[in-house]
Amino acid sequence: MAYAVIARYHCAAADEATVRGALLKVREHTRAEPANLAYEVHTEVGETGSFVLYEQYADQAGFEAHKAAPHFTELIAETVWPLLTERSVTFAEVL
Repeated sequence: MAYAVIARYHCAAADEATVRGALLKVREHTRAEPANLAYEVHTEVGETGSFVLYEQYADQAGFEAHKAAPHFTELIAETVWPLLTERSVTFAEVL
């Protein structure tokens, strides 16, 4: 069963370009992962510094492999997360 991740990220306006750039770079790498089925980066309309990520993997193990990838560490854990003022993540199984 496919495994989905919906993440909401908020950052200060001053950090928006850095966060956006890192998210777009990680998108390129993630789409090449064997278990990745989708990785979309969105900005919320009318909300400065607000992003919504929709990710889909073949299974939860595929998502765990994604989190263990060097690009995740560099671009998400070390670049994006320290700049966030708010973060929420929802995990779901695709019906």
